[in-house]
Amino acid sequence: MQSKLIDGKKIGAKIFNEVKSEVLKLDFKPIFCDVLVGSDPASRQYVNMKAKRALAAGMNFHRANFNEGIKTEELIREIKKINKIPYMCGLIVQLPLPAHINTKKVLDAISPKLDVDVTGRVNSEKFYQNKPSALRYPTVAAVLKLLESLEMDFTRKSFLVLGQGQLVGKPLTHELLKMGYKVNVARSTTQNIPELLKQADVVVSAVGKPKFLKGDMLKKGSVLIDAGTSESFGGIVGDADFESVRKVAGYISPVPGGVGPVTVSMLLKNVLLVAKSQIK
Repeated sequence: MQSKLIDGKKIGAKIFNEVKSEVLKLDFKPIFCDVLVGSDPASRQYVNMKAKRALAAGMNFHRANFNEGIKTEELIREIKKINKIPYMCGLIVQLPLPAHINTKKVLDAISPKLDVDVTGRVNSEKFYQNKPSALRYPTVAAVLKLLESLEMDFTRKSFLVLGQGQLVGKPLTHELLKMGYKVNVARSTTQNIPELLKQADVVVSAVGKPKFLKGDMLKKGSVLIDAGTSESFGGIVGDADFESVRKVAGYISPVPGGVGPVTVSMLLKNVLLVAKSQIK
């Protein structure tokens, strides 16, 4: 048995093309900004990739690169300046920030109207209080799109979300529970992870441990959405040991080419939504 691949590139391209056609209808060019602090190669690569996609979608990209030694207060001042740039429609900060910077304060300095990554307190609280908001966590929206593409009935399926991080695991768990699904979660302190894995019909892994998930750990025929990314020998790998997992799982999203491309398209979709909300 070989897993069927969930093609994130194809799904992401469809969303991207929809966003691009909508951007072209606007009478202004929305601006997107991804703040980069320091010169970490992986962070720089991610920013450049998002810049390239934004430009390809017909948006403008505002470069905001700062020295690693910048202090929290200074970075907050710079972000508040970016908030006020005309036609700014999306502002995110590339994480992780250097250890001396107060990440929470920096993220809360982003105007809630421009917080397209949903990392600030205002939009995050709105999400967990189930208040209506056009902006969705991009990675969570991406995972749901990949599952939707399978055209399966998940109502009787059991989910396991590995990891409870602020950008993927925790909000995804909230969203799945809100949709009425049966969801278990596993944190680093969870004792019965092997048992939970064997029971799960759908596993979403977002822990960032390269290739820790082996085929013999999964239920045969299960769906695996790999939302973990780690650097390995200059490339990007997921949480799953792809070659061993693909012999057991029914469906698997590869890394790269799974969750990632859809997440970027969902991020740009958020930028488009902000742009539309600015039209008087």
